[in-house]
Amino acid sequence: MGQCGITSSKTVLVFLNLIFWAAAGILCYVGAYVFITYDDYDHFFEDVYTLIPAVIIIAVGALLFITGLIGCCATVRESHCGLTTFVVILLLVFMTEVAVVVLGYVYRAKVEDEVNSSIIKVYDEYNGTNSNSQSRAIDYVQRQLQCCGIHNYSDWQNTRWYKESKNNSVPISCCKTVTGICTGSLTHPEDLYQEGCEALVVKKLKEIMMYVIWTALTFAAIQMLGMLCACVVLCRRSRDPPYEPLITGGTYA
Repeated sequence: MGQCGITSSKTVLVFLNLIFWAAAGILCYVGAYVFITYDDYDHFFEDVYTLIPAVIIIAVGALLFITGLIGCCATVRESHCGLTTFVVILLLVFMTEVAVVVLGYVYRAKVEDEVNSSIIKVYDEYNGTNSNSQSRAIDYVQRQLQCCGIHNYSDWQNTRWYKESKNNSVPISCCKTVTGICTGSLTHPEDLYQEGCEALVVKKLKEIMMYVIWTALTFAAIQMLGMLCACVVLCRRSRDPPYEPLITGGTYA
């Protein structure tokens, strides 16, 4: 019965190590996705520490790949030292992922304040040229999120670009269509996106942070199962009596 339990735990453990390798790739992908998305929205953020959860999750992914390799070798060979190392590393990774979840919630709560404090400045620095990073960022966000202005398209009337251009229009990126019919003119507001960008940027960034949080939570739960199986194998092996060869035969008087 004990041997059956060990075999079952070893089978589950080997399977979990394969999952860890897949998890390593997924964690690195999620971290890279956060970096790429942050690059598109970085003008709406002043706090670079928002990227800390992404940095940690990429590091955890790399460590998890190595952990899976150690776990597979230790499980197959039933190495006491290897399995102990495996459990310790998994515990460290688990604690790190808990930290990622906490940091994710902290920075998710700060997203709205960050965007609110910087978005007006970014819109005011818009000049409509491709060489201007703020202009590229705003045009990208308005096309991607299908929005216009901060709260709505009328916010453009308070910007320096609108006052200097004096053509009673908003950027083409506010247009619902790019077929040439829409020129951004405020005399045809029905051709413009009606929703403001501020709320949508906040929503997008909060969604990204939730991806990080749920990814970390999911794989933390899997690692708990991995630690449990490794501990079962270790405990049963430590209770098993050492193997003694059976001696047959003898001398007779």
